[in-house]
Amino acid sequence: MPVADLGPEIALIAGASAALLLAMVLPQQRLGWCLAPALAALAVAALWAFAQRSEARLTFSGTWALDGVTLWARLMIVVATALCLILAPRWFARDRRHGEFYTMTLFSALGAIAMAGAADLLQLVMAVLLSSVTGYVLAAWHRDWALSVEAGMKYFLIGALANALLVIGVILVMGMAGTSDYAGLKGLDVSSPLALTGLALIVSGLAFKLGALPGHAWVPDVAEGAPVPAAAFLTVVPKIGAALALYRLVHLFPDAEMLRPLIAALSVATMSLGNLAALWQTDVRRLIGWSSVSQSGYALMAVAVADLAPGALPWLIWFLAAYALANVTAFAVVAQLRGRTALSGYAGLARTRPAMAAALIVAFLSLVGIPPLIGFVGKLGLFLVTIDGGYAWLALAAVLNTVVSLFYYARVIAPMYFADPPGAPPATLGLSSHAVVVLCAGALIGVGIGSSPFLAEALATVILP
Repeated sequence: MPVADLGPEIALIAGASAALLLAMVLPQQRLGWCLAPALAALAVAALWAFAQRSEARLTFSGTWALDGVTLWARLMIVVATALCLILAPRWFARDRRHGEFYTMTLFSALGAIAMAGAADLLQLVMAVLLSSVTGYVLAAWHRDWALSVEAGMKYFLIGALANALLVIGVILVMGMAGTSDYAGLKGLDVSSPLALTGLALIVSGLAFKLGALPGHAWVPDVAEGAPVPAAAFLTVVPKIGAALALYRLVHLFPDAEMLRPLIAALSVATMSLGNLAALWQTDVRRLIGWSSVSQSGYALMAVAVADLAPGALPWLIWFLAAYALANVTAFAVVAQLRGRTALSGYAGLARTRPAMAAALIVAFLSLVGIPPLIGFVGKLGLFLVTIDGGYAWLALAAVLNTVVSLFYYARVIAPMYFADPPGAPPATLGLSSHAVVVLCAGALIGVGIGSSPFLAEALATVILP
C-alpha cells in the first residue's frame, strides 16, 4: 500500500501532534513529559525505516524515492533528533512554551527527511520550505534574548532569499526540461544557459540548508543564539537532508559541464572560510558554528565527484553520520555546562569537569579526523574518492584546511588542560545531558574502531532513479 511507504514520516507527524496535544493539558512543570511521545514516534520511524531496507523503488507517482539514500537519511536524522530532544527537558524547564518545542523539532526533522527522499523538484521545494519555516522558529525560541532573536532573523532573511532562488531555479529547469520528475529529468541535456542557470540556483538554495556558501552566514549566529538543543539540531539535521538532496541532483545530470566545477569551488570556499573564521572566535558556540560551516565544505567534496568515483555516495553518508555524532557531542557538552560559551570559561575544565573535557576533545578530534575516531574514517574516505574522481586539487585543499582546523580546536583544548580554572566547578544541567555526552563520545570511539560492518552496509547503498 503506498501510504505504508511513508510510515516513518507519518509516525513523525503523529508524534508531533501527540506532543502538541499533551502540551495543551499539562502544567508547566510537567511539559517535559512531551518528550515521551516524541521519542516514541522517532523509535517507530526508525524501526519502520529499517523494515523497508530491502525495498528500492519510486512511489507516490514517482515523487518519493524509497531507496538506500532515504533509508540512511531517515536513520541518521531520527537518531540525531532524538539525541537533541533528550537535551531539551532540563534546558527548557522554566519555559512556558516548552511542550511546543518537540512538535516543531519533529516537523523540522520531517522536512529534512523529505529533502533527502524527494524524487521530484516540487517535492524538494516543499521539503526545503517545511524545514526552513520550522527552523526559523527553533532558532529564535528565546524571544526575550537579543542574540536568539538576531539568530532567527538572520536565518529567516537569508532563508527567504535562498528559498526564492531555489524556486526560480526549479521553474527554469522545469521550463527547459518539461517535467519536474527525477525519472524524467535523468540524463537530459541541460547545456542551455537557462537550464544551467536553473541548476546553479537550485544548488544555491540547497547550499543554504547545508550551511555552505553563499547561504552560510546564519550558521554561527544560530550556533550562538539559539537554545543549545535547537542549535545542535539545526547545525546537523538539515545538513544531512540537503547534502543527500544535492547528491541526487548531481546524480541526475552527470554530464552537466558547469555543475561539478561549481560545487567543487563552493566546497573549497566553504571549508576555507569556515576554518579561517573559526580561528578568531572567542565564543565556543560560534567556533563550533564556523566549524560546522567548514564541515559542509568537506561534504561537498563527495557531491562534486558523484558517479565519478564508485564510493562517493557511501563515503558521503559515512561522513555525515560522523559529523552529526561529533557535532551533537560538542553541543551536548555545552548544554551540560549550562550554555557556558566564553572561551575563557573552559580554562581548567579537565580538573573541574574531566568527563566533559574528555568528551569535548573526542568530538573535536573526530571533526579534525584523528584515528581511531569515526571522523578519521569518514574524512579519509572523502579524500580518497575525491582523488579517484579526478579532483586531486580539491583533496589537497581539504588536507590543508584540516591542518588549519587543528589550530582553533587547540585554542579550546589547550586551556582545558594547561590553564588554571577561574573559580568553582561549573554548574551542570542534569543526568539526561550527561548521558547524551557519554553515549555520543563512546560512539565516536566505538564505531570508529568497529566501523567495518557499518561500512559494508553503506557500500551497498542504492540511489534512484
